[in-house]
Amino acid sequence: MPPRLPPLPDDQWDDRTREVLAALLPRRMRNAEAAGNAMSTLVRHPDLTAAFLPFSTYLLVGSTLPERLRELVVLRVARRRDCAYEWAHHVLAAQQCGLTEAEIEAAGQGKADDPLESTVLRAVDELEDGSDMSDGTWAALAEHLDERQLMDLVFTVGTYALMATAFNTFGIRPEHDARERAERRRARDH
Repeated sequence: MPPRLPPLPDDQWDDRTREVLAALLPRRMRNAEAAGNAMSTLVRHPDLTAAFLPFSTYLLVGSTLPERLRELVVLRVARRRDCAYEWAHHVLAAQQCGLTEAEIEAAGQGKADDPLESTVLRAVDELEDGSDMSDGTWAALAEHLDERQLMDLVFTVGTYALMATAFNTFGIRPEHDARERAERRRARDH
Protein backbone atom coordinates (compact mmCIF):
# COMPACT_ATOMS: atom_id res chain seq x y z
CA MET A 1 0.00 0.00 0.00
CA PRO A 2 1.41 3.43 -0.90
CA PRO A 3 2.00 5.87 1.95
CA ARG A 4 -0.70 8.42 2.73
CA LEU A 5 2.01 11.05 2.86
CA PRO A 6 4.95 10.07 0.66
CA PRO A 7 8.39 11.57 1.21
CA LEU A 8 8.70 15.01 -0.37
CA PRO A 9 10.52 14.58 -3.72
CA ASP A 10 13.94 16.17 -3.85
CA ASP A 11 12.91 18.59 -6.60
CA GLN A 12 10.35 20.11 -4.18
CA TRP A 13 12.85 20.79 -1.40
CA ASP A 14 13.72 24.44 -0.83
CA ASP A 15 15.94 26.32 1.60
CA ARG A 16 13.27 26.25 4.34
CA THR A 17 12.83 22.49 3.93
CA ARG A 18 16.56 21.95 4.38
CA GLU A 19 16.81 24.47 7.22
CA VAL A 20 14.28 22.67 9.44
CA LEU A 21 16.47 19.56 9.46
CA ALA A 22 19.49 21.42 10.84
CA ALA A 23 18.71 20.31 14.41
CA LEU A 24 19.26 16.67 13.44
CA LEU A 25 21.15 16.35 10.17
CA PRO A 26 24.41 17.73 8.83
CA ARG A 27 24.12 19.88 5.68
CA ARG A 28 25.22 17.03 3.36
CA MET A 29 22.22 14.92 4.50
CA ARG A 30 19.55 17.58 4.02
CA ASN A 31 18.10 16.08 0.85
CA ALA A 32 15.34 13.57 0.15
CA GLU A 33 17.55 10.51 -0.28
CA ALA A 34 19.97 11.04 2.63
CA ALA A 35 17.35 12.33 5.07
CA GLY A 36 15.36 9.12 4.80
CA ASN A 37 11.65 8.45 4.62
CA ALA A 38 10.64 9.90 8.00
CA MET A 39 12.43 13.24 7.71
CA SER A 40 11.54 13.54 4.02
CA THR A 41 7.89 13.12 4.96
CA LEU A 42 7.93 15.40 8.00
CA VAL A 43 9.39 18.29 5.98
CA ARG A 44 6.06 18.49 4.17
CA HIS A 45 5.11 20.59 7.24
CA PRO A 46 8.23 22.68 7.89
CA ASP A 47 6.80 24.67 10.82
CA LEU A 48 5.75 21.53 12.69
CA THR A 49 9.07 19.85 11.96
CA ALA A 50 11.03 22.92 13.06
CA ALA A 51 9.15 22.92 16.37
CA PHE A 52 9.34 19.18 17.00
CA LEU A 53 12.85 18.18 15.88
CA PRO A 54 14.89 20.00 18.55
CA PHE A 55 12.90 18.24 21.28
CA SER A 56 13.04 14.80 19.70
CA THR A 57 16.75 15.31 18.96
CA TYR A 58 17.32 16.11 22.63
CA LEU A 59 15.72 12.78 23.58
CA LEU A 60 17.88 10.96 21.05
CA VAL A 61 21.26 12.54 21.76
CA GLY A 62 21.05 14.82 24.81
CA SER A 63 18.87 12.94 27.24
CA THR A 64 20.15 12.04 30.70
CA LEU A 65 18.80 8.52 30.19
CA PRO A 66 21.64 6.08 29.44
CA GLU A 67 21.57 5.22 25.74
CA ARG A 68 21.09 1.49 26.36
CA LEU A 69 17.97 2.18 28.45
CA ARG A 70 16.75 4.70 25.89
CA GLU A 71 17.02 2.12 23.12
CA LEU A 72 15.19 -0.49 25.21
CA VAL A 73 12.39 2.04 25.71
CA VAL A 74 12.17 2.88 22.02
CA LEU A 75 12.25 -0.77 20.96
CA ARG A 76 9.42 -1.64 23.35
CA VAL A 77 7.32 1.31 22.18
CA ALA A 78 8.00 0.44 18.53
CA ARG A 79 6.96 -3.18 19.03
CA ARG A 80 3.86 -2.32 21.07
CA ARG A 81 2.81 0.24 18.44
CA ASP A 82 3.78 -2.06 15.55
CA CYS A 83 5.91 0.70 14.04
CA ALA A 84 8.19 -0.87 11.46
CA TYR A 85 10.07 2.37 10.84
CA GLU A 86 10.96 2.95 14.51
CA TRP A 87 11.80 -0.71 15.01
CA ALA A 88 14.15 -0.89 12.02
CA HIS A 89 16.02 2.28 12.90
CA HIS A 90 16.31 1.54 16.58
CA VAL A 91 17.43 -2.06 16.14
CA LEU A 92 20.50 -0.54 14.47
CA ALA A 93 20.91 2.04 17.25
CA ALA A 94 20.50 -0.67 19.89
CA GLN A 95 23.18 -2.79 18.24
CA GLN A 96 25.50 0.21 18.18
CA CYS A 97 25.13 0.65 21.94
CA GLY A 98 25.85 -3.02 22.62
CA LEU A 99 22.53 -4.84 22.72
CA THR A 100 22.62 -8.32 21.24
CA GLU A 101 20.02 -9.63 18.80
CA ALA A 102 18.55 -11.75 21.60
CA GLU A 103 18.32 -8.72 23.93
CA ILE A 104 16.70 -6.66 21.18
CA GLU A 105 14.08 -9.30 20.47
CA ALA A 106 13.44 -9.77 24.20
CA ALA A 107 13.02 -6.01 24.66
CA GLY A 108 10.40 -6.03 21.94
CA GLN A 109 8.53 -8.61 24.00
CA GLY A 110 8.96 -6.59 27.20
CA LYS A 111 11.57 -8.93 28.68
CA ALA A 112 15.08 -8.43 30.00
CA ASP A 113 17.37 -10.43 32.28
CA ASP A 114 18.77 -7.35 34.01
CA PRO A 115 16.47 -6.16 36.86
CA LEU A 116 16.74 -2.45 36.00
CA GLU A 117 16.14 -3.09 32.31
CA SER A 118 13.17 -5.29 33.15
CA THR A 119 11.74 -2.49 35.30
CA VAL A 120 12.28 0.03 32.50
CA LEU A 121 10.35 -2.21 30.11
CA ARG A 122 7.58 -2.63 32.69
CA ALA A 123 7.44 1.17 32.99
CA VAL A 124 6.96 1.44 29.21
CA ASP A 125 4.09 -1.04 29.37
CA GLU A 126 2.44 0.78 32.27
CA LEU A 127 2.76 4.15 30.57
CA GLU A 128 1.41 2.76 27.31
CA ASP A 129 -1.46 0.92 29.02
CA GLY A 130 -2.63 3.63 31.39
CA SER A 131 -0.68 6.85 30.80
CA ASP A 132 0.75 6.45 34.29
CA MET A 133 3.33 4.43 36.19
CA SER A 134 2.66 2.48 39.37
CA ASP A 135 4.26 3.66 42.61
CA GLY A 136 6.15 0.37 42.81
CA THR A 137 7.67 0.77 39.36
CA TRP A 138 8.53 4.42 40.03
CA ALA A 139 10.22 3.50 43.32
CA ALA A 140 12.17 0.64 41.71
CA LEU A 141 13.39 2.95 38.97
CA ALA A 142 14.23 5.70 41.47
CA GLU A 143 16.71 3.34 43.12
CA HIS A 144 18.83 3.58 39.96
CA LEU A 145 17.76 6.73 38.12
CA ASP A 146 17.72 10.33 39.30
CA GLU A 147 14.68 12.56 38.84
CA ARG A 148 15.93 13.98 35.52
CA GLN A 149 16.47 10.50 34.16
CA LEU A 150 12.99 9.52 35.32
CA MET A 151 11.54 12.54 33.56
CA ASP A 152 13.50 11.79 30.40
CA LEU A 153 12.24 8.20 30.51
CA VAL A 154 8.60 9.32 30.64
CA PHE A 155 9.09 11.86 27.85
CA THR A 156 10.95 9.29 25.73
CA VAL A 157 8.04 6.86 25.98
CA GLY A 158 5.52 9.55 25.12
CA THR A 159 7.50 11.06 22.27
CA TYR A 160 8.30 7.77 20.58
CA ALA A 161 4.66 6.73 20.99
CA LEU A 162 3.67 9.96 19.24
CA MET A 163 6.19 9.37 16.46
CA ALA A 164 5.01 5.76 16.03
CA THR A 165 1.45 7.03 15.71
CA ALA A 166 2.49 9.59 13.09
CA PHE A 167 4.73 7.20 11.15
CA ASN A 168 2.08 4.48 11.07
CA THR A 169 -0.68 6.89 10.09
CA PHE A 170 1.36 8.57 7.34
CA GLY A 171 2.54 5.19 6.02
CA ILE A 172 6.25 5.79 6.58
CA ARG A 173 8.18 2.57 5.92
CA PRO A 174 11.82 1.76 6.64
CA GLU A 175 14.15 2.59 3.76
CA HIS A 176 15.48 -0.95 3.62
CA ASP A 177 11.99 -2.26 2.75
CA ALA A 178 12.11 -0.42 -0.56
CA ARG A 179 15.76 -1.38 -1.18
CA GLU A 180 15.07 -5.03 -0.44
CA ARG A 181 12.06 -5.09 -2.76
CA ALA A 182 14.13 -3.47 -5.53
CA GLU A 183 16.98 -5.96 -5.00
CA ARG A 184 14.56 -8.93 -5.10
CA ARG A 185 13.01 -7.53 -8.27
CA ARG A 186 16.46 -7.11 -9.89
CA ALA A 187 17.50 -10.62 -8.85
CA ARG A 188 14.25 -12.06 -10.21
CA ASP A 189 14.59 -10.19 -13.51
CA HIS A 190 18.17 -11.39 -14.12
